[in-house]
Amino acid sequence: MKASEAERSSGTGAYERLLRAIEEGELAPGSRLREAELAERFQISRTPVREALGRLEAQGLVAHEPHRGASVAQLDYGQVSELYDMREVLEGTAARLAAIHASAVETEILEEMVARDRGLLGDAPALARTNRLFHRQIHGAARNRFLQGTLETMRLSLVLLPGATTLASPDRAADSLAEHAAIVAAIRAHDGDAAEAAARAHIRAAFKARIRIWQES
Repeated sequence: MKASEAERSSGTGAYERLLRAIEEGELAPGSRLREAELAERFQISRTPVREALGRLEAQGLVAHEPHRGASVAQLDYGQVSELYDMREVLEGTAARLAAIHASAVETEILEEMVARDRGLLGDAPALARTNRLFHRQIHGAARNRFLQGTLETMRLSLVLLPGATTLASPDRAADSLAEHAAIVAAIRAHDGDAAEAAARAHIRAAFKARIRIWQES
């Protein structure tokens, strides 16, 4: 990875690059995080790396243990279950509000995202990225800054989920797109009840897929 001069000297730039590496699985949960190695990897000085690690630790993404140092945090089964419980509530609420507030243009964008993602079946990393964009588009259409802030905080925790993306399974990827289409159809119809129900069902299905990955790992 090449860094600009600003990134080399900026704690914010180091934070964003470390977060991206965690989010994309380059630094998996449990991975050791040594300042010197990260500074060399990203071609930046150790000071912004130290600042970035401190910020990630404050957000719960980095754990610091005596005699072991810093590492990417890991979630246990109970924490994953709690995360999905809260995600179901929040994503359901976001879909309900989007059904009320989304403009015609925003709805068209969601429909286009679903259509585009059908062409990405079989490309799990790409689907994982576009899946995040799809949900963030709904969050924006919900028109509630406090909900958006809570969802963004939760999104940071989602990068710590163990194992590969659930979209690596062809069956799950196809089912997920069908679930997205159901959410968008409810938003298009301005049916808040249906949108929330579809979003909640989508998150429950994702949790089941996550449990299967956990059991097989």
